[in-house]
Amino acid sequence: MLEPVVAFFQRLFSAIGRGLGLAISWLLFPFVRFAGWFRASGGWIVKGPVAAIVLLFVGLYGYFVYTTQAWTNFDPDYVNRYNFGERKTDAGLPVKLAPGAAAPATANCERSAIVDVASDLIDFNVDENAWISSMLLYKAGFFGMDWDHTPFLDNKASFQRGVNQAVRRTTVELVDSLGRVRGTSGINENLQKARSNMQFDEGAWYFGLDPFGPKTPTPSFYRSAKRDLQAFNESLVKCEATFDGRSDNLIEFIDRISNDIGNTSAMIRERSEDHNGGWFDTRADDRFWFAYGQLYGYYGVMAAAGADFDGVITQRGLAPIWAESLKQLRAALRIQPAIISNGREDGWIMPTHLATMGFYILRVRSNLVEMRDILAR
Repeated sequence: MLEPVVAFFQRLFSAIGRGLGLAISWLLFPFVRFAGWFRASGGWIVKGPVAAIVLLFVGLYGYFVYTTQAWTNFDPDYVNRYNFGERKTDAGLPVKLAPGAAAPATANCERSAIVDVASDLIDFNVDENAWISSMLLYKAGFFGMDWDHTPFLDNKASFQRGVNQAVRRTTVELVDSLGRVRGTSGINENLQKARSNMQFDEGAWYFGLDPFGPKTPTPSFYRSAKRDLQAFNESLVKCEATFDGRSDNLIEFIDRISNDIGNTSAMIRERSEDHNGGWFDTRADDRFWFAYGQLYGYYGVMAAAGADFDGVITQRGLAPIWAESLKQLRAALRIQPAIISNGREDGWIMPTHLATMGFYILRVRSNLVEMRDILAR
């Protein structure tokens, strides 16, 4: 009685085995043919250069795979290293002296925590880690296919672009409002250069086709932006620059961050609603890790803003909801699935990690909107 069932499973597993065998044969075919040609070719005059080229590509791809998988100094709790709670002075104001301390010979103002965090995030992206999006092998793709359309080796690149988006938005706000007295002062030169450098193409290598010719790679521009931000903070410490910590500037800053993550929420919603490939959705991981990187960046930026605008936050009674928004950001960073699945929201086999991330983004955004409304009263 069980013979038909047994026969069915035998045929099923046999078909699966044949399919796997064909797939492996297809993948190994170029290497087998190359090995046969290499053995049959002439002396080392031919074999030597070919072997050198093969070893070069093996080394390059080995380095590429390593850099995409090694997330150096990745730490969702990186905000704790700054000890913002120990600060006693808002950014740009003269540093408060301890009781009985002698006044310094030169003016000494508080540095901006926002600028420090933005600078460190750039350092994390391009110095502590290799910037993946402009690497030659990443641009070359997987047999001509964009790595973003594959299920592997692209998560770190998406994460870095998400962090970069948070830094870009922060530098724009520093130039437009935070780093100047609106209407009565010019744009700070260091912040202006930092913003310009951060807007550079994320995928530039040493040579390009459009336009044709040599180029300055993306990491060089971002490193310049880091130096510009550090230069601004050094001038701020000497009371030679301005950080305008007014409540209306904080309102605008929160509003821009809210809009930025709102765009990401819409991107995630579109992918979650219109595509239900589950484990086999090769673009879901890009959306997820971009959003994760963006929240990773804004977690530090918002914590720093709490230090730079501490006076405004305390005066307007925002401390509890500000602390809650930071908790929501940190809670979102706990979601680190090994494989991203974009299943149906009512499914029970394949989870929907995009919908989960979208839920956390909306929680963060709702807190930002609430804080903005309180400040605007």
